[in-house]
Amino acid sequence: MAEKIKFPSELRFDLISKDWVVIATGRAKRPEMFKAEKKKGKELPIKKCPFCQIGTQETPTLIFFQEKKIPLGQGMPQKWTTIVVPNKFPAFLPNSHLDEEIEGNLYKKMNAVGFHEVVITRNHRKSLGQLKIKEIKEVIGAYQERYLDLMKKKFVNYVSIFHNHGVGAGASISHPHSQIITTPLIDSDLQKALLSSEKHFKKHKKCIYCEMNEWERKERKRVVFENEDFLAICPFASKGAFEIIISPKNHLPYFERINEKEKQQLAEAFRAALNGLYKRLRNPDYNFYLHTSPCDEKDYSYYHWHWTILPKTATWAGFEIGTRMEISTITPEKAAEYLRGQ
Repeated sequence: MAEKIKFPSELRFDLISKDWVVIATGRAKRPEMFKAEKKKGKELPIKKCPFCQIGTQETPTLIFFQEKKIPLGQGMPQKWTTIVVPNKFPAFLPNSHLDEEIEGNLYKKMNAVGFHEVVITRNHRKSLGQLKIKEIKEVIGAYQERYLDLMKKKFVNYVSIFHNHGVGAGASISHPHSQIITTPLIDSDLQKALLSSEKHFKKHKKCIYCEMNEWERKERKRVVFENEDFLAICPFASKGAFEIIISPKNHLPYFERINEKEKQQLAEAFRAALNGLYKRLRNPDYNFYLHTSPCDEKDYSYYHWHWTILPKTATWAGFEIGTRMEISTITPEKAAEYLRGQ
């Protein structure tokens, strides 16, 4: 009988994106080896921070003070805990026309029409995971409020909400902040997820995300946190070490319809996940972003909104860039166990 070969890695298939990822078990690292090194970049002092000097920013579109909305139109407030302002250097701008053009019967272009806003929390140094649950809930409330307003605007078919933490994750200003960008397009990554979700729903009459959540709750080995309404897991086919997905346990296609209880529960899940990264990996750089149904008036009842958190624990090299196939040097099972503090 031939001796069974022990492979140094395994390939895992992502049910949603249809991508394969490599879990390099043969060169696996111990969880504590992913702890972030001390940042080399300089942090702006409060006196020079543009987000602390809020009067230097554009006119606010939303102001919260301790979970209560402050009326607009009265200038820059003295008291605020979360504020939303237009980005001073926007990637997208409002316009009444897309001005689509075809070049050489081959290339297509149009104006980058949309809105670009910044969601800023008051504390200069505390990252989102270090805030109190009620403070995180306020930020989630700001996301929802701006989403509901922006989705009504012309040429807004998708609202992207994301957060960059640390220089390695693309944060040019260290003061904690998230960003909201609206686009007339739906990005290819989300399009793939929508297509996979629709095909699965038509074939099995079930939501693929709900099925995955049910399996993860049964197995428990990739669960980072769970409460009544939300589940945080390190996904089976993680695209990187310590990736976390936070999704509602109930089937919910539209983030903007979140209620007060769900915002509270989501804030708990965010705090557990982000504070776990802060404590266990020594505050790594990370990105998180929302995937939810587009607001283009089509029916996406088969989709299931969720947040993805991606710590920057490794640098893409030639293989990853050339194949679009990520290599992770820790299994999601061990990552989840470590983040749970076990």
